[in-house]
Amino acid sequence: MPKLKHKLPSYCRHKGTGQALVRIEGRDRYLGPYGSPRSKARYEAEIARWLATKSSPVLQECAEQVPKDDLRITELLVAYLEFARQYYRKNGRPTGEIDNIRDAIRPLSELYRDGPIGDFTPACLKAVMHAMVNAGLSRKVVNARVNRLRRVFRWGVENELVEPHVLHALQAVAPLKKGCTTAPETEEVKPVPDANIEKVLPLVTAQVRAMIELQRLTGMRPGELVIMRPCDVDRSKPIWLYHPMSHKTEHHGITREVFIGPQAQQILQPFLVRDAESFLFSPREAMLEHKRQRRLSAKDAKIRAAAHVKLRVSERVGERYTRNSYHNAVYKACRKAGIRPWGPNRLRHNAATLLREQFGIEAARVILGHTSAAMTEIYAEMDRAKAADIMWQVG
Repeated sequence: MPKLKHKLPSYCRHKGTGQALVRIEGRDRYLGPYGSPRSKARYEAEIARWLATKSSPVLQECAEQVPKDDLRITELLVAYLEFARQYYRKNGRPTGEIDNIRDAIRPLSELYRDGPIGDFTPACLKAVMHAMVNAGLSRKVVNARVNRLRRVFRWGVENELVEPHVLHALQAVAPLKKGCTTAPETEEVKPVPDANIEKVLPLVTAQVRAMIELQRLTGMRPGELVIMRPCDVDRSKPIWLYHPMSHKTEHHGITREVFIGPQAQQILQPFLVRDAESFLFSPREAMLEHKRQRRLSAKDAKIRAAAHVKLRVSERVGERYTRNSYHNAVYKACRKAGIRPWGPNRLRHNAATLLREQFGIEAARVILGHTSAAMTEIYAEMDRAKAADIMWQVG
């Protein structure tokens, strides 16, 4: 018998779950409970199939399919989560999609974790949907989570853990239709009324005020705004171009450009006088300025001393705003103003509506960085006044 040219992958134990696994060609294959006869038989089958793919004429007859009918739902979910933790990463950190996947698979795990994958039918998926509805989730959220569950099974088919007919059957389950389900509808996201924005501006720091005004003018995403640095802004032409070092659609190979006009340039100018790679909008700077003003206005020596101590404490604050801290600053100001809280992302709707009304849907699409006009339609409010004027003339 000829010598094997490849070292056999080892039968291993996954510490977190107690599952047996074997890593072949850089991909983990989960085999079942560690030490169980079923997992060892599956390991032997995986090794035989792997050797067969190496074109070993002696061991070709040992190759066989993984016994998918015995694989449990929980084993599929564990394997997919392991894959997702590596796949859904950005700049070396997990993205929010990991939490979305966990939320989606939780009701599936609670209802069918010990069931064989081959027994998971469309009726089972509809039962999972029903559990989501009973939990109070909105129709759109339920549909999005069910799509993620289908993605899990699609990945299982791709990696030969799930029989194709199982996925094909699950694809027949229709999404929840508006008006045909007890699941509530999400409130439509609309632009922030200008009066509410003006009420908030005096109640926030100079940094947050500049961020709000920039979003209104440019329509950039909060995530793009909070990472602005002088080195990312091309000021060589009358219209500045901002190229975010990271953005939402970069994994699709799309380049993002934010156009900065004269009004936005005036807002940005005071924040550009700093190191080229420093973030423009710093909560640490905002807090230090607040403490300085408080210390200068304090009349009593004890108050000045206390303010000086807090000035040192503020060094623990981050160097830049995050989407959450920016969002929280706006919400806090809304509560102070006595108005209904709104999130910074809604300012993107303001910009989209204005751009569409004045320059058309295509111009709005390019400026907002959308790949299709259909996405811009979601952000831009319909110009009803223009439609009414046309119909007045048409009759």
